[in-house]
Amino acid sequence: MKLSILKCHGSGNDFVLIDETMESNGNIPDEKRASLTRAMCNREAGVGADGVLFYQSSETADCKMRMFNPDGGEAEMCGNGLRCIGRYCAERLTRPDVTVETMKSTLAVKGGKPLYAGVETFEAEIGPVSTRPGALPMLVDTDSFAGESIEELSSDLVFTALSVPNPHIVAIVDDIDEPLVERCGVRANHLRLFPSGVNVSLARRLGKNNIFVITYERGVGITYSCGTAMSASAYVSVIHGLSEAEEPISVYNRGGLVECDVKRDPSEHILLKGNATFVFEAEIEVGKDYEEISGQYDKRVRMDEVSAYGAFQDYVESVLNEIT
Repeated sequence: MKLSILKCHGSGNDFVLIDETMESNGNIPDEKRASLTRAMCNREAGVGADGVLFYQSSETADCKMRMFNPDGGEAEMCGNGLRCIGRYCAERLTRPDVTVETMKSTLAVKGGKPLYAGVETFEAEIGPVSTRPGALPMLVDTDSFAGESIEELSSDLVFTALSVPNPHIVAIVDDIDEPLVERCGVRANHLRLFPSGVNVSLARRLGKNNIFVITYERGVGITYSCGTAMSASAYVSVIHGLSEAEEPISVYNRGGLVECDVKRDPSEHILLKGNATFVFEAEIEVGKDYEEISGQYDKRVRMDEVSAYGAFQDYVESVLNEIT
């Protein structure tokens, strides 16, 4: 069978978007989503992506998003994917703002002022936010876990845990050590402490309301960026006094730059503003068992968006060179 897909990304965190409201795409068996995701995300034999976004109809919102990681596991939320889904929905409905049903809550997404000329930019609610370890879940007998060590991961780092609503632990550091992020991420996802796994981030302060974040994503590994991790890291930078709430926090990453706005009321959502770039459309031939993608496919590449984001990345790199 053939599936129509859209390749998209937020801060280099790339996805295959499958619109299940299209008649040709609307009969994917639920039990085959994991197999289809693994096939699509395979960078050698598939399309190649950090995850698959399933766009569905919703009875309570303008659309519904389900997001699956490359290992076939479903994630509670995806900040970068939410912006892409929100843009796709907004363009279909020809509206500037929409609501998206996710696993844990319904969130608002709206178009925003471009971060850079030609870069499609959207702002998404991230949440609900909880600092209760049980919300991750994290098996500790405390009401919060902030600035604490996890000896199985590192004797030097101290972590803060929060759910946004997928699980995150964040450590503030002076310098980013990518191999350390990966080691901590692998170890953390094999600990009984995190029965549902966890995303692990190191955040480096670059100045007031400026941080650089790198993340090991549960079920993925090191990626160019992770929207919920950048939101969680901005939140942690506020509660540790490194950034100001109610002001834009510039969060740099390997894929570019986003802005986060952390509200003073912890029950409110974090606002995540960043690109939602559409890379190409294609029709993909999928085997009947949903475990492989057959043959070649033609891409209808959106060169204007690809070029604009490339220029934005060059700009971000030049800014980083000035402030680091």
